[in-house]
Amino acid sequence: MEKKPKLNIVIPVYNEEDELEGHTETLIGFLKSYLTDFDWTITIADNASVDKTLVIARKLAKKYPTVRAFHLDKKGRGRAVKKAWMEIEADVHCYMDVDLSTDLKHIPPLVRSLLRGYDIAIGTRNAESSKVYGRGWIRTLTSKTYITLIRLLFFVRFTDAQCGFKAITGQAAKSLLPHIEDNEWFFDSELLI
Repeated sequence: MEKKPKLNIVIPVYNEEDELEGHTETLIGFLKSYLTDFDWTITIADNASVDKTLVIARKLAKKYPTVRAFHLDKKGRGRAVKKAWMEIEADVHCYMDVDLSTDLKHIPPLVRSLLRGYDIAIGTRNAESSKVYGRGWIRTLTSKTYITLIRLLFFVRFTDAQCGFKAITGQAAKSLLPHIEDNEWFFDSELLI
């Protein structure tokens, strides 16, 4: 029997007590049904939450053997993702926002693309077929301006540096992460550039 590749899905959270449990259980149900070709785990990375997020994360880790949780004393999405990707052995690492803003049907193609030889795969909110809800025009304008600047300054082709839906091979993570200095929101841009 062929060994399944290990997948570590990181969910960085900060004060998400209202969404964490339900959305994690939704994700578990999806993965059990649609990602059976991976040996997957979910890592909840608590970013110095001051509400009951950590308590809920630990409860989920106790209830489900495929869930683990850890706490950071200092905030920063990049810090949380880097810690989880560096400390947990996996063939493929992924991270996604706890609000499940990216449709879960996109997880299998995202992570499977890395088994075909790619090092990094990213989601984008700027594809023609994307439907983005709840974003004001100022945030949309800021995001589009930011990606335009990145594309002009660094001659890259990707269309969304900040989408909270990315995957990377374990090997690429070990190679790239030590060189990334930002531990907060620009982590994504630095990873891709």
